[in-house]
Amino acid sequence: MRKSLQVWLPALFVCLATVAASAQSFRVQCPTSTSLHPTAASSEPSYTGPTGVNGAIKCQQISGGDGYASMGDGSQTYLFAFGPLSGLADIANGNPNGGTQFGPTFNTPYDPATAPNGAVGLTPDSEAGGAFTGHVDPRPIMDVGVMNGNLPAPLMSIDEDDEFFLTLTNVGMIMRPDLFEQHTVHFHGYPNASAFYDGVPDASVAINIGGSFTYYYLAPDAGTYFWHCHITPPEHLQMGMVGQIYVRPRQNRVPVGTSLLSSLQLQQNDLRTKCGADILCSTPLPTSSAAASAAQTINPRTSQPYKYAYNDGDGSTAYDVEYPLQIHGFDPNFHFVGMTFNPEGFADIKDKYFLLNGRSYPDTVRTNQYVDTNAVGANTASPYVGQPTVSNAIYTQSADGVARPSQPLNAVINIPVGGKALLRLSDLDVSEYQTLASLGIPMHVIALNARLLRDLAGNDMTYYSNSITLGGGESLDVILDASDTTKYPVNSTFYLYTSNLDHLSNDAENFGGLMTEVHIGCTFDSATGKCN
Repeated sequence: MRKSLQVWLPALFVCLATVAASAQSFRVQCPTSTSLHPTAASSEPSYTGPTGVNGAIKCQQISGGDGYASMGDGSQTYLFAFGPLSGLADIANGNPNGGTQFGPTFNTPYDPATAPNGAVGLTPDSEAGGAFTGHVDPRPIMDVGVMNGNLPAPLMSIDEDDEFFLTLTNVGMIMRPDLFEQHTVHFHGYPNASAFYDGVPDASVAINIGGSFTYYYLAPDAGTYFWHCHITPPEHLQMGMVGQIYVRPRQNRVPVGTSLLSSLQLQQNDLRTKCGADILCSTPLPTSSAAASAAQTINPRTSQPYKYAYNDGDGSTAYDVEYPLQIHGFDPNFHFVGMTFNPEGFADIKDKYFLLNGRSYPDTVRTNQYVDTNAVGANTASPYVGQPTVSNAIYTQSADGVARPSQPLNAVINIPVGGKALLRLSDLDVSEYQTLASLGIPMHVIALNARLLRDLAGNDMTYYSNSITLGGGESLDVILDASDTTKYPVNSTFYLYTSNLDHLSNDAENFGGLMTEVHIGCTFDSATGKCN
């Protein structure tokens, strides 16, 4: 009798969840226009001042449920997890920005052959003349969303002035049908306009199984943040419901030839970013004499306008390539207990896997895994049809039989010769402090907790270090400067690793953990924005 219950309970759960979904509790919203953005845009407009239309509408859809991740010693670890329901093809190809899409792309219903980055389940509303009103077909959402957990959770990347619509759909936990877990999205440290969208259930809403909710954000301040589920946070963070979000600065969109300082001064006319005497001001004007002559120019290594981490006004946060690096740790015993219907012992949490973007070394630098789409039993309707057969992802089979990337982002850092790499670091560990040391290339620490290190008088407070230490809930922006080609020649390799030697392991295995490689000499691909 007990064995039959184990077989039938998950099946019953899926049936019940599908019934609930068919009652149209699933929705997804991405408006084609708003008062701030009256027309749909497929690219980011230039920034010319606080008046007029700035930014664009961007949308993303995620599932809240469970899944598995492969650890560095080969074992699979059970997760409470978020998974992607938009941008599937981009994510499969290792694009960290893949889940976040411009409105027109998002509002093209997902089709593996013709619209592989569209929203899963989105369908025209026949009662509204075929318009997209948030009406969905729940079956593909359940097919893709169940056992779709990603580690880290799908990354979100937006630009200042964007309006961001994020839909969370709770598809339930197929391995724990006895749990009726709610889920939320909380942007940690993010300046939310309303507590209603903050994701803390005491002051906002929580999403039940079989339901969807669309969060709304206006992006006001550039910086590196992170997000997580705020339902029993110690448990859900330890189990994997954590991800990164970063906001790119307006300065990226300044037209070529325009003064960076004058563009930053224009932002003082915008009440959202005006400094004055506000100690939380994120855009103080620089005092450096170089600021007067700094202008937006073309980067010779990328053949594109320079990118910046913050609105600095003097070009001091310029970089060539950027890499989000999420630091995390797992206690395999806690995860096993979380899968096996036993009460968790929070006081006994002890991390044994130490992860960068969900991977331990050497998986952190694994860039190629061949996926044979012609193999016997291969699903030719997968979202990767027409995509390269070489991917930098670890794959786990989803509920519809399609293998999807469960840990899509490696942590290898590729820097062009003479270039700079921006590392967006966040620590989402529950029980440990984590240290990262850079062997050979000093780290230029430019921001802490999404704030540029500059005082209100404009004085530079950034510093150089060989190592940084983060506690859970902190973020740092660091630039690795390899512009000296005599010190950092082509084809040279350096290491980013933890100096906590007990964190350089994959559970009982040695030579793993919190470590990755820095390679000098990649070639920038303007079509993909990646350096290979």
